[in-house]
Amino acid sequence: MDSPAKTLPLPREEPSLTARAVVLGERIDTLGLERRDALSTAPLSFRVADGLVVVFRYGVVVLIGLDPITEDDVIRGILPRVHGQHEAREEETIQVAAGEGASEGVEADGVVRIGALTPDKLLVVADAVAKSAALEQDERQVAKVFDTIEPWARKLSDTGKRPGGRRDMIRLIGASLLVQHRVAERVAVREKPDILWDRPDLERLYARLEDEYELVERAETLGRKLDLIGETATVMTDLIDTERSLRLEAIIVILILAEIFLTLFQMARGIAH
Repeated sequence: MDSPAKTLPLPREEPSLTARAVVLGERIDTLGLERRDALSTAPLSFRVADGLVVVFRYGVVVLIGLDPITEDDVIRGILPRVHGQHEAREEETIQVAAGEGASEGVEADGVVRIGALTPDKLLVVADAVAKSAALEQDERQVAKVFDTIEPWARKLSDTGKRPGGRRDMIRLIGASLLVQHRVAERVAVREKPDILWDRPDLERLYARLEDEYELVERAETLGRKLDLIGETATVMTDLIDTERSLRLEAIIVILILAEIFLTLFQMARGIAH
């Protein structure tokens, strides 16, 4: 992976850069987006004007130091390679400030200070904010499933009967499993950015960003919720299987009784004759 140390130009009248992470979809196919002037390939990053674009395969693009018109142009160029596009895009915007000699990290006002605005440091910032935006998208998806599951569980607890029909339950199981699958494969939050292999001196900066955005804690909470969704789907599946078994048993009993009744009827007719 290339690790250029050249500082991106920072306008004197603009003491900071805006970094915006946009969740475009479930996955971005970066094949064909490669450029000769790319700064890195994992994630794919390249310069646009005086800014930087970082494309993550798990569906997030981070735009640093670009004006709104250029951002829209970049997104339009990437959209054809996005799989599972989101109608409502999750976004997260931060300010990245320079400052020689200043301690690196997130200040009280939310500004991320990284010393010099080098591409290597900006890649670390992009990785953290991209994961944060992806987690926010996943948290919203999981919350929607919980909003559906909670009334179902409450009615089951109050009445002892499942609400809705069998088809509604199957749809709920499908939605639960779909979210579980999407979130589980979306982004590995515990994986550190590849740039740290070449620049171990940036690990402290990444650790501070990881702690500020609570990436590990949020991922663990999300994992517990996914486990609960999976257990709920299992319970619903067991209920469907139990109901089906009861229906089959009832049909068998009815058939046996019908056969006994028919036999007794035939015996009674034989005795009468």
